[in-house]
Amino acid sequence: MTEKTVPVKRESSDVQTTREEMRYLLPAVDIYEIDDALVVVCDVPGVDQSGISVNVDNNILTIEGKTLDREEDISKEVHREYRLVSYHRQFELTEVIDQEKISAELKHGVLTINLPKAEKAKPKKINIKVKG
Repeated sequence: MTEKTVPVKRESSDVQTTREEMRYLLPAVDIYEIDDALVVVCDVPGVDQSGISVNVDNNILTIEGKTLDREEDISKEVHREYRLVSYHRQFELTEVIDQEKISAELKHGVLTINLPKAEKAKPKKINIKVKG
């Protein structure tokens, strides 16, 4: 996974920002095609159902996962090599996907998103008429 920083989007210097700059990971994904859909399998360890968000806006599929905050006394921490951070990943969708029928399931830190193909994108068998 690659760690990135979400930049603060600023329209002008006089406008307050709506979010703080934050660190996040690009979760590893596998994307495969089945007969009537594309399937995205995304690893988001440390995220539960209340911390995951899958949205589509302007043909952009956005996956966001907020990791569980651990109650710890950080003042006693001497060394840490690993820290859970949030996840963020986006994909551009085309008209091939029926956005109204997208579904998602989270199980044991693995998010599976089903992206059904639109009827016009599904293969069609053409009947051949025999004359004579």
